[in-house]
Amino acid sequence: MDKAFFIAKKELASYFKSPVAYIILVLAISIFNFFFFMIIDHNQEASLRDVFRVMEFIFVFLAPLLTMRVFSEEKLTGTMEFLMTAPVSNTAIVLGKYAGVLVFFTIMVSLTFVYYGLIEYFGSPDASATFTGYFGVWLEGAFFIAIGLMASSWTRNQIVAAMTSYMIIFFLYFSTNLTKFFEGAAATFFQQISTTNHLENLVIGIVTIGDVTYYLSGILFCVVLTRLSIENRLS
Repeated sequence: MDKAFFIAKKELASYFKSPVAYIILVLAISIFNFFFFMIIDHNQEASLRDVFRVMEFIFVFLAPLLTMRVFSEEKLTGTMEFLMTAPVSNTAIVLGKYAGVLVFFTIMVSLTFVYYGLIEYFGSPDASATFTGYFGVWLEGAFFIAIGLMASSWTRNQIVAAMTSYMIIFFLYFSTNLTKFFEGAAATFFQQISTTNHLENLVIGIVTIGDVTYYLSGILFCVVLTRLSIENRLS
């Protein structure tokens, strides 16, 4: 666990040593701020429900950018071989890197907590719906990051890693739109794998075991595949 923590700390530090991290943070928060004030002005209600949907959509594009270099860069520079021969387990490597990216993502999400303070000051928001909404957005982002981590472990090319992440995430995000072309079990399948459907309950204050299990099992699945990938040293 100490080794995983060290890797996570190193991964997180690598983000803040690069101007790309600050650019992503500033860009994301600027977009969130713009839509927050626009949505509040349009809806005239003390609710972050639609803001959460915007954040979800933006994270579809940001997650691959945050993860594309995690393993790809290590493979390209040759440091992956050194890391794998070090006295640290493959599980610790994967969990450490995942935790490092997840902490960066959590910082990004936490910077928007001021939105709740604003709507609390000027109105009477549903606190439970707001906090479950944040929980849902964080869970979905954690799932997207796990997908990006998995894709990054498959290649040494960062662009290929990002494009692979986009294809998988886009498929899951827009899969509910495919239900109109199918019926029966196929339509139910596309409905169930849709990330937007599982976030919907959370943003209105409803926490179900099914929705939480969907995200946690997706994260676990991707993390396990990532570990198997680096263990086999796929390129």
